[in-house]
Amino acid sequence: MSDLLSLLQFGPDGWGDELAYGAFITISLSLATVPVGVITGFIVALGSQSADPLVRAASSMYVNVVRGTPELLTLFLVYYGAQYGISLVTNALFGAPFEISPFLAGMIALGLVMSSYASEVFLSAFRAIPRELYDAAYSVGLTRWQTLRLVIAPLLVRLALPGLSNLWLSLMKDTSLVSIISLNDLLRQTSLAVGSTKEPFLFYTVACLIYLFFSVASSAGIWRIDTWASRGTAK
Repeated sequence: MSDLLSLLQFGPDGWGDELAYGAFITISLSLATVPVGVITGFIVALGSQSADPLVRAASSMYVNVVRGTPELLTLFLVYYGAQYGISLVTNALFGAPFEISPFLAGMIALGLVMSSYASEVFLSAFRAIPRELYDAAYSVGLTRWQTLRLVIAPLLVRLALPGLSNLWLSLMKDTSLVSIISLNDLLRQTSLAVGSTKEPFLFYTVACLIYLFFSVASSAGIWRIDTWASRGTAK
C-alpha cells in the first residue's frame, strides 16, 4: 500500500504534480468555456425570439447543427478544420501560419456545444416570463433595453439557473475530451501515469475522486448562487 501511495506524492518520484497540473487545466478550461457558452447561448436565444424570420431560422439552424454533431467531432472540426483555414489566411496575409492551441480549440468547441444547450435553457426561461411583465415595464416608460436589463434579466437568471447549473456540471466532465488533442488535462495526465506505472485502478480512482470533488464543490457554489438569486422571494 505504501508503494502505491508513493506514486501519488509530489516531486520527481511521484505523479502528484502532474495530476495537480491536469486538475488545474481541467478547471481552468471549464471556467474559460462558461462565458463563451452562456453569452453565445443567450444571443442565440434572443435570435430565436427575433421578429426577423431569417434571424430565427439562423438561430434554429445553429442549435440543430451543433446539437446534432457529436462533441468529439466538433472538437476535431475546430482543432483541425478551423486551424487549417486560419493557417491559410494568416499565411497569405502575414507570411506565417497561425496555430490554434489545444486549450483555445477546446474552449471554442466546448463553448459551441454548451451554447446550443444554453440557448434552449434561456429560451424556456424567456417563455416562462409572462408578457404582462413586459407591458408593465413599457407602461412606466422603460425602453426595450432597460426592460431587458432591469426587469427581465434578474428573473431570467433565476429561472435559467437550474438548467445552466446542469450544463456546468456536464461541461466539467466533457473537458476530458480535450485529452484526445494532447491537452494535458486531468484525464490525459492520468492516462500518462497509468501507462508509466501500470496501475490503472489507482490513478483512475484518484481521477474519479478529483472530478467528484469538483462536482461537490460546484454544487455548493451553485446553491449559494441560487440562494442569492432567490433572495426576496417566498419559499
